[in-house]
Amino acid sequence: MEFFRNTNIDFLGKKWYFLAFSLIFSVAGLFSIFFWHHIPLGVEFRGGTLVYVKFAQTPNLDDIRHQMDRAGLKDPKIQNFGPPTANEVLVDLGIQETSEAALDQGKNTIIRALEPQASTGKQDLNNTGAESLEQYLMQKDPLHLGTDAQTRYTAIAHQIDDFRNKQRGGILNSVDELNGVVPAEVVSALQPDFFTSGFVVRNVEIVGPQVGSQLRHQAIMATLYSLAGMLVYLWFRFELIYGIGAVVACFHDTIITVGFFSLLDKEISLTVIAAILTLIGYSMNDTIVVYDRIRENLKLLRRENLSDIVNKSINQTLSRTILTSGLTFLTVLSLYMFGGEVLRGFSLALVIGILIGTYSSIAIAAPMLVAYQDWRGRRAGQIAAEKMAPAARGNAGPKAKVKVKA
Repeated sequence: MEFFRNTNIDFLGKKWYFLAFSLIFSVAGLFSIFFWHHIPLGVEFRGGTLVYVKFAQTPNLDDIRHQMDRAGLKDPKIQNFGPPTANEVLVDLGIQETSEAALDQGKNTIIRALEPQASTGKQDLNNTGAESLEQYLMQKDPLHLGTDAQTRYTAIAHQIDDFRNKQRGGILNSVDELNGVVPAEVVSALQPDFFTSGFVVRNVEIVGPQVGSQLRHQAIMATLYSLAGMLVYLWFRFELIYGIGAVVACFHDTIITVGFFSLLDKEISLTVIAAILTLIGYSMNDTIVVYDRIRENLKLLRRENLSDIVNKSINQTLSRTILTSGLTFLTVLSLYMFGGEVLRGFSLALVIGILIGTYSSIAIAAPMLVAYQDWRGRRAGQIAAEKMAPAARGNAGPKAKVKVKA
């Protein structure tokens, strides 16, 4: 299947437009990286505390931010998490502790910020674990069990916890919902001291600063090692200049992709690094296809100049490039639109990378090969001219006199 037949587009004739396009986006990305947003690292690389909160109703991020600001939390990062119907929010508190206490600290910080002020003095049933419920029931002993209290109340506490999480998605609208689930005496005992908020803290994750620093170093080294490995492969597979051109094109793709994330202020997580490594391999594969056709045509079209051969090679592989890149782009675009918040960064990096990687194979890698060969030709001509110059000056000396005999 082919989209185009016998195309004759002068790609090298538009190399200055390509150069301007790459310079604009590369410089804009570098300015953002160094002066504006910098590189917005995810919690895996900088360390911090992530709290996942589920709400009974659609959350208003501005109201949540206002409540946290009122509770003394300055500039927490808040974003929707998961599908819209899940009503979940991800809060980045930036607490950089590695102890187990940090888990409870993050959870309690969110609970204090979001609970209504009128409920002070009562416990939130939605954010109370089975162990705390067991201890409360043991103290109150509403069933008057005596010696059998611990076993019975342990079972009731886990029964409440299972009903809340499995039947109500983690959120009870009122204590009365437990009627028919546990004995009525237990419900009556809970009502004076418990209330139900409209949210539940589902999970808390922490990453220490030392771990984040190690992950950051490993991510940088993984990217550099992949580029170095590809350079060595293309050096043996083709020539050194082919490898340099392909690696420069991949480096160009990486800079623009990271620059886009910086300009959009999107966090770079481990999944984004995985996407960047994926697009490096994808861009390299596309570049190798073009280079391989150039090498074949160099053997077949010896009388033509290199620029015409490169143009013809790009045109011959254009249909294949559109097919493979187009289908891959549609796939990652679908992943970006419907994959959910967890895959949003990964899919965004691939969407940008597929476009830029396909572009760089045509507009960066191939013109670099031609520019190098032109430079080498001019350099060889200059060296030859310099070697010929002394000989030419020697031949241009005074003419010898010739004696003529009569």
